[in-house]
Amino acid sequence: MSVAVAPSVPALPAAASVVIDGAGVRFDFDRRSRVVPPALARIRRVRTTAWGLRGIDLRLEPGAGLALVGPTGSGKTTLLRVLAGVMQPDEGRVEVRGRVGTMLATGFGLQVLLTGRENSLLLGVLAGLSLADTRARMDEIAARARLDEAFDRPIHTYSMGMRARLHLAAIQSISAHVLLLDEAFEALDHEFRGIIEVYGRELRERGGIVVAAGHDHAALERLCPRAVWLEGGRLRGEGPFAEVIPAYRSAHSSGS
Repeated sequence: MSVAVAPSVPALPAAASVVIDGAGVRFDFDRRSRVVPPALARIRRVRTTAWGLRGIDLRLEPGAGLALVGPTGSGKTTLLRVLAGVMQPDEGRVEVRGRVGTMLATGFGLQVLLTGRENSLLLGVLAGLSLADTRARMDEIAARARLDEAFDRPIHTYSMGMRARLHLAAIQSISAHVLLLDEAFEALDHEFRGIIEVYGRELRERGGIVVAAGHDHAALERLCPRAVWLEGGRLRGEGPFAEVIPAYRSAHSSGS
């Protein structure tokens, strides 16, 4: 049975954009350090700082598709969380214009004690829609997610694939201007991978922006013509996908 991928909607506002100027995210934490004075050994806490991102500069205009690549711990998820507004930069400036739809990491930000319907309402309101407008989209979201009676069951009863399908259906229905994806493909079956790829391309054609991170480079390339290579929280490469990925793979295959 076929599933509609995206509603027929007008072009998105040309104002949809992403601007990042010198952005940095700092993590402060306590580390236990053993200090041995002449008479007695003791343990004290030492304040330690680590930078998850540092000196990131990017500009994304309407229609842009950007893949974030890099090893685990390189800063991909942190950058997406900053763009989603979940985290604030400790230095620099980040400005995202337009309604944001996100599928970030394991669980996709869904509230496990709420039902699929209740989570859909929450996602719509958080994206900037009124409660009434979001309620009016419930039938469309339920049809897209294809969860049947599970739509009114708590999320903790869902598989990861069911959670991904629900979140994707909600994003499609709220007509996001900026789509953020963090390793979303790993939890989607083949059919829904195809749906999200087609939706992402159509979003870009309407003037939206897609930023996607992950390790499935083939899937990322189908969504994003350009790529950013992050390493240790810093931008190591940027350009056409077909140029950045070979450089990244070569560096890591050689152990550099």
